[in-house]
Amino acid sequence: MAEQPEITHATVDDGTARLTWTSDLTERGWQAAVDVVRRQVAAALTDHDRVEVQVAVDDAEGQRIATWSGLRREGVQRQRAGDVVVYARLADDTPVHEPGGFRALLNSFLPRKRGIGQMLIRDGEGPEPRVLLCQLTYKTDWDLPGGVVEVGESPRVAVAREVEEELSLTIDAGALVLTDWLPPWGGWDDALCLVFDGGVHPASIVQQVVPQAREIKSAEFLTLAEVDERAADFTARRVRAALASLAGTGPSYTESGR
Repeated sequence: MAEQPEITHATVDDGTARLTWTSDLTERGWQAAVDVVRRQVAAALTDHDRVEVQVAVDDAEGQRIATWSGLRREGVQRQRAGDVVVYARLADDTPVHEPGGFRALLNSFLPRKRGIGQMLIRDGEGPEPRVLLCQLTYKTDWDLPGGVVEVGESPRVAVAREVEEELSLTIDAGALVLTDWLPPWGGWDDALCLVFDGGVHPASIVQQVVPQAREIKSAEFLTLAEVDERAADFTARRVRAALASLAGTGPSYTESGR
């Protein structure tokens, strides 16, 4: 009986080949396996425009082999039988031995952390500091104005954009006041929250607010006691930490406001 080859490829769609390999290949060690997979990728691309492989999400060795064989990570595909990571290479991709090709390969699998920009806007009235917070439509907790930084967007530009889109306030972002790391929570991945100085404004600025109906119910200047009542505990800690950093009495980096 003929011995099953360690690696094969088959056409799964017009112009697309899919690699499959057996455990015998990975048992060689990832460096030896990479040479085999590279040759199979080259062979598949002689008559296909795309070659791909699906690797189980818990198969770290298989993912390493796919990566260093020049296949770019495209993402996780959910399947009933178990989620897989899809790697692929196109016939016209820049060769990996060229700088542009190697950077593209690295960029496909290196970690990407979500960035959030928020603005610390205060009013200059009253005996204690008050901070502008938003009442959100999609959760009960109040939060600082701001939002997610888009791909390729400056965090400073992002926070000013979010404030204008959500509140119709045109406020330039000042200096970075606080960097707060947010651990995974409630189904969200971890993220870096960058809090920028939004300056001191008259309390009447809230009368200019036009809430974006999809996300914002209202916005108010709140005392720290009111922030504690209406915001999540980590948001309240972040507000206090940002104020302390701005005053020069606290650190400029925190983790969940601590």
